[in-house]
Amino acid sequence: MAWKVLSFNSQTPRLSQPFKTPMQNLKYLALCGLLAAAANIFFGPAQAQTGSVADIKETAEAIQTLQDQQKTITDNQAKIDAKLATIAENVRVARIYQSRGK
Repeated sequence: MAWKVLSFNSQTPRLSQPFKTPMQNLKYLALCGLLAAAANIFFGPAQAQTGSVADIKETAEAIQTLQDQQKTITDNQAKIDAKLATIAENVRVARIYQSRGK
């Protein structure tokens, strides 16, 4: 492949590639097409997995169990908050009585 020397009124000559033949362009386009097809296959939309009826029932039971646990945790947290409020009030009252006793 021969290089042509092009000069555009400057001191340093510039090199450019010779024009490509139509066959080289066709090979380039075919390569780009193959790469695009491969990218579409590997990076395309994912397919959803289909489950059996037993899997669906098991998943529904697991979800129900988790919802029950979350409700229990929420109820327990409410009880803890109520007890902490009672303790905080008792500490406040104790501090008031302690400050009066001095």
